[in-house]
Amino acid sequence: MREKVYEPYEVIETCLLAGKIMLQSGAETYRVEDTMIRIAASYGINQAHSYVTPTGILFSIDGVEPTKLVRILERSTDLQKVTQVNGISRTISSGVLSPNEAIQKLKEVEREPHAYPVWIQIIAAAISSGCFMLMFKGDWTDFVPACIAGGAGFTCLLYFNHLLKVKFFAEFSASLVIGLVSLLFVTLDVGKELDKIIIGSVMPLVPGLLITNAIRDLMAGHLVSGISKGAEAFLTAFAIGSGIATVLSLF
Repeated sequence: MREKVYEPYEVIETCLLAGKIMLQSGAETYRVEDTMIRIAASYGINQAHSYVTPTGILFSIDGVEPTKLVRILERSTDLQKVTQVNGISRTISSGVLSPNEAIQKLKEVEREPHAYPVWIQIIAAAISSGCFMLMFKGDWTDFVPACIAGGAGFTCLLYFNHLLKVKFFAEFSASLVIGLVSLLFVTLDVGKELDKIIIGSVMPLVPGLLITNAIRDLMAGHLVSGISKGAEAFLTAFAIGSGIATVLSLF
């Protein structure tokens, strides 16, 4: 137990900021709740309660302090930030950081840009598209078309997601571009197997982390978060399928 007693509102702000960063960066629900409870316990508050959903965090402690809510409007995948917050949480548990110092470190993590710049993300998506195409027993002659289609689709996803702020339309537009580019390559006899090119190119759009987190949350007993993440993953899959189906039905 710490000798120094900290103000409850400082502890609450620290816990909420840590949970917010983790949830926005793609952490599982149970991991977010566990981290917040551990931070509170490290500051001498053993009766803390957290309730986390994909769109919000509720946190309270026994006493006169009111329950606080943080809304989560944007979510992405940045596991480096999740690791950094976990590191700060361990440092807090060791008794090194005060709440104010922890908040400053957490704000630095929150302000950090994405782990990789956009151009690296696009190149990685393009190369992985070609590799996925090969994994699905595609021909080496379709490697470059798959890379270009996958890179173009991922670029479209990032652009429309930034422009529209509506994930469904961004994913639908990205899959539409992938279908059009793949069809163009096959029409020009640059590519051979349309289905393999399309399958490899859409793989960077597939919500693998969402599906994994949904299953893990359901297994951990977080039914609301698990079902909602599963629904979000289904909506993403539906958007991808709709974009490809639109191209194939029109051409």
